[in-house]
Amino acid sequence: MTAHGRRHPDVKARAVKIALEGRSVSALLIAPPSVSACYVFAHGAGAGMTHPFMEAVAQELAARQIATLRYQFPYMEEGSKRPDVPKVAHAAVRAAVAKAAEVLPGVTFIAGGKSFGGRMTSQAQALSPLPGVVGLAFLGFPLHAAGAPSDERAAHLFDVRVPMLFVQGTRDGLAEMSLMKPLVKKLGVRAVLHEVADADHSFHVPAKSGRTDADVRAGFLDAFVGWIRTINKR
Repeated sequence: MTAHGRRHPDVKARAVKIALEGRSVSALLIAPPSVSACYVFAHGAGAGMTHPFMEAVAQELAARQIATLRYQFPYMEEGSKRPDVPKVAHAAVRAAVAKAAEVLPGVTFIAGGKSFGGRMTSQAQALSPLPGVVGLAFLGFPLHAAGAPSDERAAHLFDVRVPMLFVQGTRDGLAEMSLMKPLVKKLGVRAVLHEVADADHSFHVPAKSGRTDADVRAGFLDAFVGWIRTINKR
């Protein structure tokens, strides 16, 4: 669906390889005919870049003139269920950003991802700015483990100096709103929280809400694109 609810033809994904130290990982580039920005889009801990949520977000961003480069972390590429240690994940993030700049030169770059992928991106950015990246966008930032509310995972965010967008479901069991709201406030003007009413960590909403998953995505992707426009004007 487009931002206005009409069907649109899917944009064919281009298979890309990203070189890492002594190995490579797979990636998928979706670039609409007219690109206004590119989202370097990392997957969550339990599912890779071809998960239906990742595919839907990529296609629906393409309908809004935003390219995406989805990529696998090494553990996912190798079929392991155990996520990479941060050092390895951070290297993958940096390599993906470099590949995006190679295949789409001169484009505005946003980095981030779903859950684990977003957190690894933010950690990489906090350690050393990602070249060419003007903002970070998180789709369900995993602030804490399920059932263990805490904001300890957020300490590194205070070392991030680019704008950040947090798209969070109000029923997200990995990011209690009672913790997310004050955190974003403490981060100051560089952080924006977009709340998705009734959504869980996977951005599903109860049937009684009267909304579908597609409705939910349309709402937060419109907000995402609007946020990109605001940081482009800075």
